[in-house]
Amino acid sequence: MQGISLPGEPAVSARGEDGEKFRRLVEPYRRELQVHCYRILGSVQDAEDVLQETLLAAWRGIDGFEERASVRTWLYRIATNRCLNALRSSARRPHERAAYQLEVALPEPSRRREEPSWLEPYPDVLLDEIADHLPGPEARYEVRESVSLAFLVALQRLPPRQRAVLVLRDVLGFRAAEVASMLDTTENAVTSALRRARGALAHVLPGPDRESAPLPDSPQERRVVADFTRAFEAGDVDAIVAMLTDDAWLTMPPLPLEYQGRDAIRHFLATVALRRCRREMLVPTRANGQPAFGCYVRDPRTPILHAHGLLVLTLTGDRIIALTRFHDNSLLTGFGLPRSLRVNRKSDGTPEEEER
Repeated sequence: MQGISLPGEPAVSARGEDGEKFRRLVEPYRRELQVHCYRILGSVQDAEDVLQETLLAAWRGIDGFEERASVRTWLYRIATNRCLNALRSSARRPHERAAYQLEVALPEPSRRREEPSWLEPYPDVLLDEIADHLPGPEARYEVRESVSLAFLVALQRLPPRQRAVLVLRDVLGFRAAEVASMLDTTENAVTSALRRARGALAHVLPGPDRESAPLPDSPQERRVVADFTRAFEAGDVDAIVAMLTDDAWLTMPPLPLEYQGRDAIRHFLATVALRRCRREMLVPTRANGQPAFGCYVRDPRTPILHAHGLLVLTLTGDRIIALTRFHDNSLLTGFGLPRSLRVNRKSDGTPEEEER
C-alpha cells in the first residue's frame, strides 16, 4: 500500500487501522471542497452530497495516490469530476423541489428565464471557516466575492466544463497544466474553455465602473442594512425604492420571474411582498458574503410569526442593486434560524422583543 506523509511525520498507511490518519489528511480541505462544489452546482445540499462522494472516492482510491501532485490538487480533481458527473445526471433527471405556492397573482415580470434556477444561498458562517485561515482582509473579501450571488448566477449559465475550468483557474488559481490533468484534457482545451467562459461572464457581471459593495460589517454596510430593515418592516415601499439603483433586479428562485428597475420593483412590493394586509419582521444574517435576513410574517390573530423565506441584498456602494428572495423555508435551518417566532406583548398590547 502506498504510504501517505502528514507534515512532520513519516509515511503511513491512510486506510485500515490508520483511518484517523486519512481523516486528518483530508479534514483541512473539507470546507473549501464543499464551497468548490457549491460554486459549480449552485446548491448547498448537492454540494454536501458530492463532497461526501468525493471523500469516499478518495478513501477508496488512496492506494492509487502517488504523491506526484499535492493532496489538495488530488482532492480537487476528484471533487470537480464528481460535480461534472452530477451535472450530467441532473440534466437527465429534473430536480425534485417542493413547488412554491403563490399567495397572490404576480405581476408580469420584466423577463422570464427559460428554466427555473435552483441556486441556493450559502451561510457566511461556513465561509468564515475558510476566510479565517487567509491572511489579510483583502483575501477574506475575495473569498466572499467568489461566492456572491451575482457571480454564482453567472456561473450557472455556463456549460459545466467551462464552469469548472473558470473556477479552477480564476478562483482557485490552479495552473493550466494542473487543470488539464484534473479534467483529462489538453492545456489548449483548458485555455480555450477559459477564454469562452470569461467572455460569457463579461456580458452578465457588473462592469468595472460599478461601485464595489461595502466591506462586510463596515459602518456603510450597517447603515444600509438598518435603513432597509426599518423601511421593510414598516411597509414603506417608497423608502425601499429610494435605496435601489435605477437598474436594480428582484428575483425569487426557483421562480423563473425577474423584475428590473424601480417601477417594476415598486409595483411588486406594493401589490405582493408588502401589501397592506401583511407585515413582515426581518432577522439579520449573512449569505454569500452579503447582508441577508430571515423573513417572518406576522399573524394578526396570534403572537406567532411564521417563516417566509430568506432575503439577500446585493449592494453597490450605499445602494441596493439586487433583492433575491428565496421562498424555501427549509433553507433557514442552515442559517440557525427557526421556522417560527413568538412575540411577547407588553401590558398595553404593544409588541416587545421577540423570542425564538
